[in-house]
Amino acid sequence: MIVVGLAASSMVSASSADDAMSQLNAVMADDAKRQASYEAGHERIRFCGYCHGEDGNSKREYIPNLAAQHPLYLFNQFEKFRDGTREDYVMSKLAKTLSLEERINIAVYYSQQTAKPRTGSDPTNADAGEKLFAVHCAGCHGDKAQGFRDMPRLAGQPAEYLGIALRGFKELDPTKHNTPMIGVAGVLSEREMRALALYLTAL
Repeated sequence: MIVVGLAASSMVSASSADDAMSQLNAVMADDAKRQASYEAGHERIRFCGYCHGEDGNSKREYIPNLAAQHPLYLFNQFEKFRDGTREDYVMSKLAKTLSLEERINIAVYYSQQTAKPRTGSDPTNADAGEKLFAVHCAGCHGDKAQGFRDMPRLAGQPAEYLGIALRGFKELDPTKHNTPMIGVAGVLSEREMRALALYLTAL
């Protein structure tokens, strides 16, 4: 507890995104600070665990895994929920209640967990999904869907959640949003989205 307290006290509140990124990078680059942040994050994720699991593997099929995501990606999602770039009834409120150091600690904690693949229910569709992934997704998310930095890990995500996310991107107005996922999801049929989700969930 003493180490955690010292780590927390060294985190000076930062108003800019650059300062926040520097703070996160400093934690990840130092073994002692990372461990202290991890322990503090473990204490703070009690509420998060109800949906995302204590080990970051979600308890509900429509909720994403956080385990093994890059800490930068996780931290950035907190910031998007805080500023309204992303909207969710629970997460938007929760993100606004957390301090900067709490957001960093939770991101660090979940980034160090092990993602557990789910079982795909349709091997034929999963094979088709592998080909779709290679064409549309591997360039950004990695050849094994492991993600990196601000690109999310897709491997092992619940198929239901992946389907919801893809359909959400497909429905976005490109005149108001600039994510490349609009173009990716826009060319996929419902059957192709299902195949892609079944492939990814079993990785």
